[in-house]
Amino acid sequence: MTRLAKIEGHVRAAKDMTANGRDCSEVLLQIAAVRKALDGAAKLLFKDHLESCVVDAVHHGDEEKVLSDLQKALDNFIR
Repeated sequence: MTRLAKIEGHVRAAKDMTANGRDCSEVLLQIAAVRKALDGAAKLLFKDHLESCVVDAVHHGDEEKVLSDLQKALDNFIR
Protein backbone atom coordinates (compact mmCIF):
# COMPACT_ATOMS: atom_id res chain seq x y z
CA MET A 1 0.00 0.00 0.00
CA THR A 2 2.81 2.41 0.85
CA ARG A 3 4.52 1.84 -2.49
CA LEU A 4 1.30 2.39 -4.40
CA ALA A 5 0.59 5.58 -2.45
CA LYS A 6 4.05 6.90 -3.36
CA ILE A 7 3.48 5.99 -6.99
CA GLU A 8 0.16 7.81 -6.88
CA GLY A 9 1.97 10.90 -5.62
CA HIS A 10 4.52 10.67 -8.44
CA VAL A 11 1.74 10.37 -11.03
CA ARG A 12 0.02 13.40 -9.52
CA ALA A 13 3.34 15.28 -9.71
CA ALA A 14 3.70 14.41 -13.41
CA LYS A 15 0.16 15.66 -14.00
CA ASP A 16 0.90 18.91 -12.15
CA MET A 17 4.16 19.35 -14.02
CA THR A 18 2.29 19.03 -17.31
CA ALA A 19 -0.44 21.45 -16.19
CA ASN A 20 2.22 23.98 -15.15
CA GLY A 21 3.99 23.79 -18.49
CA ARG A 22 7.19 22.21 -17.21
CA ASP A 23 9.77 21.11 -19.74
CA CYS A 24 8.79 17.92 -21.57
CA SER A 25 12.08 16.23 -20.71
CA GLU A 26 11.37 16.75 -16.99
CA VAL A 27 7.89 15.26 -17.34
CA LEU A 28 9.28 12.30 -19.29
CA LEU A 29 11.85 11.73 -16.56
CA GLN A 30 9.05 11.73 -13.96
CA ILE A 31 7.03 9.26 -16.05
CA ALA A 32 10.09 6.99 -16.35
CA ALA A 33 10.41 7.04 -12.55
CA VAL A 34 6.73 6.09 -12.23
CA ARG A 35 7.17 3.18 -14.61
CA LYS A 36 10.20 1.92 -12.69
CA ALA A 37 8.32 2.22 -9.39
CA LEU A 38 5.35 0.30 -10.83
CA ASP A 39 7.68 -2.45 -12.06
CA GLY A 40 9.20 -2.66 -8.58
CA ALA A 41 5.76 -2.92 -6.97
CA ALA A 42 4.73 -5.63 -9.44
CA LYS A 43 7.94 -7.57 -8.78
CA LEU A 44 7.32 -7.42 -5.02
CA LEU A 45 3.71 -8.54 -5.44
CA PHE A 46 4.77 -11.40 -7.71
CA LYS A 47 7.40 -12.55 -5.19
CA ASP A 48 4.86 -12.43 -2.37
CA HIS A 49 2.33 -14.35 -4.47
CA LEU A 50 4.84 -17.10 -5.20
CA GLU A 51 5.95 -17.38 -1.59
CA SER A 52 2.47 -17.47 -0.11
CA CYS A 53 -0.43 -18.18 -2.49
CA VAL A 54 1.32 -20.64 -4.77
CA VAL A 55 2.97 -22.51 -1.89
CA ASP A 56 -0.36 -22.73 -0.04
CA ALA A 57 -2.11 -23.96 -3.19
CA VAL A 58 0.45 -26.74 -3.65
CA HIS A 59 -0.04 -27.84 -0.05
CA HIS A 60 -3.84 -27.89 -0.48
CA GLY A 61 -3.97 -29.46 -3.94
CA ASP A 62 -5.20 -26.30 -5.72
CA GLU A 63 -2.08 -25.72 -7.77
CA GLU A 64 -3.77 -26.04 -11.18
CA LYS A 65 -6.19 -23.16 -10.52
CA VAL A 66 -3.56 -20.91 -8.91
CA LEU A 67 -1.10 -21.55 -11.74
CA SER A 68 -3.81 -20.93 -14.34
CA ASP A 69 -4.76 -17.65 -12.66
CA LEU A 70 -1.10 -16.68 -12.43
CA GLN A 71 -0.59 -17.42 -16.12
CA LYS A 72 -3.55 -15.19 -17.03
CA ALA A 73 -2.20 -12.38 -14.87
CA LEU A 74 1.28 -12.68 -16.40
CA ASP A 75 -0.17 -12.74 -19.91
CA ASN A 76 -1.91 -9.43 -19.19
CA PHE A 77 1.10 -7.93 -17.43
CA ILE A 78 3.71 -8.91 -20.02
CA ARG A 79 2.48 -8.05 -23.48
